[in-house]
Amino acid sequence: MQTNFIQKLGVIFLALFLLSVPFTTQAQQGMTLARVTVDLWPEFDRPTMLVIYHITLPTPVSLPAAMNLRIPLTVGVPNAVAAKSADGALLNIPFKQESDGIWSRLNFQATSRDVQIEYYDPGLQINGDRRHFEYTWPGDYAVEAFDIQIQQPTGASEMHFKPGTVSARQGADNLKYYEMNVGSLTGGQQFQITVDYQKSTDELSASNVPVEPSSPLDELDSGIASLPNLPWYLGGVGLLLIVGGLIWYWRTGRQQAHPRRDLHRRNKPTESQAAESATGGSVYCHQCGNRAAVGDRFCRTCGTELRAN
Repeated sequence: MQTNFIQKLGVIFLALFLLSVPFTTQAQQGMTLARVTVDLWPEFDRPTMLVIYHITLPTPVSLPAAMNLRIPLTVGVPNAVAAKSADGALLNIPFKQESDGIWSRLNFQATSRDVQIEYYDPGLQINGDRRHFEYTWPGDYAVEAFDIQIQQPTGASEMHFKPGTVSARQGADNLKYYEMNVGSLTGGQQFQITVDYQKSTDELSASNVPVEPSSPLDELDSGIASLPNLPWYLGGVGLLLIVGGLIWYWRTGRQQAHPRRDLHRRNKPTESQAAESATGGSVYCHQCGNRAAVGDRFCRTCGTELRAN
């Protein structure tokens, strides 16, 4: 009786363990990615291989979606783990990283159907003029459409791939690209490709990529840039400023040499008025010259105290 109870209890604990631990992993492995495009850019802005994952989740997936994806352990911390927002901008999302043998596993929550992961792989071998690189898709998810795009570095020649069914095109950045449509991959199915080429310099491709404006120039910007006689316009404006400054200096100089008279200045008494006041006749104000009445002590006009005769 007691033995049966212990056995039943062990079965219950085992069931709880199976439900709590592997459930998330099984759910992730069961999701099929709609598309994965892997960009391989050798010697782009570093003397290594820049690997970029463009991942599209299936339409019916609920967000945020828990994901874990392996990258080579030698990569270290990835350059970016991001999700595309509604306006098309890529926003970094938090992730956790743990070692898994020769791999490093990234765990994150995809907040949109479009995810981008970037890392620099130091596995690009440089031996004189020869370059060699091996890439492996670890097969963490089944993929409906898997593509590879390889950028030809500046100054490179004799590009070879294994497998070698690729198509070439010229990019808008004046660099050549090789595309390989692998097709669908099942969960756990790995895919490998090797890249070999010749390159005699250490020049990086990013140094030759043309810089484009982040937004189109508006009419005002293009109008200013297309003025055929812009130096003459600037010279004319400068001449007007110089002439205006000379006129202002001349006018202010004349004002200082001939100050404006005070219109409210009082009148002084004439010589005859002053003589009459001195001989005992009518009294005149010595300040404003107006005649004062007999017995006045102050001028009725300006208020100045009258001088005694």
